[in-house]
Amino acid sequence: MQLRKLGRTNFDVSAVGFGGIPIQKVDEKKAVELIKASKQNGINFIDTARAYGRSEELIGYGIKETGRENWYIATKSPARTYEAMKKDIDISLKKLNIDTIDLYQMHNVKTVEAYEQVMSSSGALRALKEARAQGKIKAIGITSHTLAILEDAVETGEFATIQFPYNPVEPQAEGIFKRAKELNIGVIVMKPVAGGAIRNVEYSIRYILENTNVSTVIPGMDKVEHIRANTAVANDLRPLTDEERQVIMTEAKELGTEFCRRCGYCAPCPQGIDIPSQFILEAYLTKYDLEDWAKERFNGLDKTAHDCIECGSCEPRCPYDLPIRKMMKRVSENFSK
Repeated sequence: MQLRKLGRTNFDVSAVGFGGIPIQKVDEKKAVELIKASKQNGINFIDTARAYGRSEELIGYGIKETGRENWYIATKSPARTYEAMKKDIDISLKKLNIDTIDLYQMHNVKTVEAYEQVMSSSGALRALKEARAQGKIKAIGITSHTLAILEDAVETGEFATIQFPYNPVEPQAEGIFKRAKELNIGVIVMKPVAGGAIRNVEYSIRYILENTNVSTVIPGMDKVEHIRANTAVANDLRPLTDEERQVIMTEAKELGTEFCRRCGYCAPCPQGIDIPSQFILEAYLTKYDLEDWAKERFNGLDKTAHDCIECGSCEPRCPYDLPIRKMMKRVSENFSK
């Protein structure tokens, strides 16, 4: 596995890391199997979060089985205040069952107001710096889906890493990644296949890792075969050929910008609709020539886009500011034809 320096942390991390969102859906036995497979295939960097259900706990079981010395562990919290972040750091340590967390990140700082709050004297950053001085964490990072937030953050000198979406359909962070490299700040790439919207996973990961400003990319993986396939890319990293680049850029162009990344932050829906699943099934209906299959699955759901009352409670939670109500109306119309 190719190793890359994670900025000023000086951690030599695997170019492909383990993204901890989907592991929350498996049981303890499967979680241990996934962490073992990650180690066997060269991964040494794990990224999780307080907000990912049982992810920290399940990863903790895997760390115990494989040896703490084999891992760089990153987690994150959406806490914005000093007291809330201080509490979450201790919870993360307990859930992961480790003494020190290598990288603790402020999670999804989306707005100027949130950024000003975390950076204030009573904000989350103070708790993180205190925990670092106490040896509870080693380095501090920040994640966002808002480019302007990171453009400010990298200039403060407070952060060892940044984390942002990057893939062939979302290349807008290339400038900030270059600036981060100049400032010796590590770059962690989330959403490497746009939440599953990009079908050609290998080409997308190769596209990302061609960028030498990227430290590590963290696809979410809940199957051993996904781990083997994704690590194989970094174990034999080759630049895209002209033909391969054309394939992945054509796919990116077809996706456009108004699509769901399946992060799940829109939940819960007051009507009980699984919002991301609506868009997945719509793609099968309209793009992948699986009309009968998609309609059968859609009609088998208890709640669908037909039940959307356009309350809008989901939209402020979407990190991509998608017009979910408009998109749900489109899904309903497509499945009514």
